[in-house]
Amino acid sequence: MGDFEGLPETRRRGLEKMEQVYGFDMTDGAGDFFRYTADHLFADIWNRPGLSDRDRRLILIGMLAGQGAADVLGIQVPAAYANGELDDAALREIVIFVCHYAGWPNGARLNSIVEETIAKAARQG
Repeated sequence: MGDFEGLPETRRRGLEKMEQVYGFDMTDGAGDFFRYTADHLFADIWNRPGLSDRDRRLILIGMLAGQGAADVLGIQVPAAYANGELDDAALREIVIFVCHYAGWPNGARLNSIVEETIAKAARQG
């Protein structure tokens, strides 16, 4: 993945975790938003003990679905699938669960992302 040699330890750890979570190469960025994302959210929060990446991903997918944040779900669901954190059956079960707690429209948006993710993987498979 990315080459983070020469970066401060916190930034390196954050970028490495971002790559692990998202499944694609990251490059260093500028500005406060990127700094907080890499140095705090990923270097610190995503690396804390007590929850696995899968646990964090399940919480995040539930919260995003509840907010109707299909744009970010379009990143998180395929990444969870590609990382082997969630399989076809688990993703489809999440959709059913979300529909009943976050509302049918939010669950339906999530379902579209889930089915697109599964279909794309099958085509590439």
